[in-house]
Amino acid sequence: IETDSLIPNELYSGSRLSGSTREKDGGHSGAPAESLCSMVLQILVPFLLAGLGTVSAGILLDLVQNWDVFQEIPEIFILVPAVLGMKGNLEMTLASRLSTAVNAGKMESTREKWMLIVGNLALKQLQATVLGLLASLMATVLGWMAEGKMPFNHIVLLCSTSVSTAFVASLLQGVIMVGVIIGSKRMGINPDNVATPMAASFGDLITLALLACFSQWFYSFLEFYPYVLYLVDLCYLCLIPVWVSVSSKHPATNILLRSGWEPIITAMVISSIGGLILDKTVSDPNLAGIILYAPVINGIGGNLVSIQSSRISTNLHLNYSPGELPADRRNCHNPCHTFFGSGANHRSAQVLLLLVIPGQLIFVHTIHVMKGGHTLPSPLFIVVFLSASLIQVFSLLCIADCMVHCLWRKGKDPDSYSIPYLTALGDLLGTALLSLAFLMLWCIGDSGSV
Repeated sequence: IETDSLIPNELYSGSRLSGSTREKDGGHSGAPAESLCSMVLQILVPFLLAGLGTVSAGILLDLVQNWDVFQEIPEIFILVPAVLGMKGNLEMTLASRLSTAVNAGKMESTREKWMLIVGNLALKQLQATVLGLLASLMATVLGWMAEGKMPFNHIVLLCSTSVSTAFVASLLQGVIMVGVIIGSKRMGINPDNVATPMAASFGDLITLALLACFSQWFYSFLEFYPYVLYLVDLCYLCLIPVWVSVSSKHPATNILLRSGWEPIITAMVISSIGGLILDKTVSDPNLAGIILYAPVINGIGGNLVSIQSSRISTNLHLNYSPGELPADRRNCHNPCHTFFGSGANHRSAQVLLLLVIPGQLIFVHTIHVMKGGHTLPSPLFIVVFLSASLIQVFSLLCIADCMVHCLWRKGKDPDSYSIPYLTALGDLLGTALLSLAFLMLWCIGDSGSV
């Protein structure tokens, strides 16, 4: 089996249990002991912080949609889910890999720890540059297919905006993420519960603010100083050999440098399709209110499923060899098995699903308070919105359970492969379900507020 694991196989020999013991214990003995109360508290705080970040992102997007650049170049809306989705492709994947490394004892040596961190950050900057470029090209193709035309200066602006946003956001959030994981380790908190939602806490807000500012700034150069945009793109391209050189020095990141592109590029394409749905929905004045809620439903779904994916991955890393699965996961299983069982990951799936309704109620109310508080969401809007969110998260948790085990069976590292797919599917599902919800409300004449 070709194993794309972050953690070399030698690590397992010291921490893995014998086969008989592992089957008897259900495969969870290698994981850190964790009470239900402790797990809920560790998940709840970063979940609420992440939710406030996505609420702020939704309000910001509602404000900037009237800026000149968004009015003149509406294809930027196609970029929004793709660029925000890079949080799943890059930040959450980094958080999941480093969380697994911490739980598996690979961050004890100072030299090994910093080699791992620097290698991962360099790899992430390389991926951000390439993904930013591809996202702009995808937005160009989808925009051209939808409108039948695409001026060249719009293509250049999309490219400069996308690459600049991806690069700067990735650098800022990568440094913050390393701090969160090292801090969690020192405080005795399981980084699997904290790191991935913290990666998203204000990631959406930072990324969206950068996207809006870069696009408006470059738009001001477009008519008289277009060469500035070419120079910006050239600078980012010249840095690519530096990131390749640094990331290739660590064995773990060298593996991902060669084989880790498939999931993040596929995920970016999936998110871009969600962006096209968002662009078309926003262009209809009757459905324009979706812009407030799209970052919230997409962000919350991605945050919750990334926690579950990271936890399952850590359990497999600690207790099983690549390609080896627990007895109850060797065949395709009923989706209900994700939520019913005695293991820690069954409990966490239940907790994460139960957080959806109270969490989204808090976030919907917060949106209306931050928007001035003059109106309340209508009961029908709340029911439809919560239903869309529940369907999204339930589907994602079931897909995560199946996907992570399938990837492990094939010898692929779930930390690097699953989260990009899951967060991209979350973007697509969330945007599609939300668009459907707004369309239903409009058809029956509900304005969404009372």
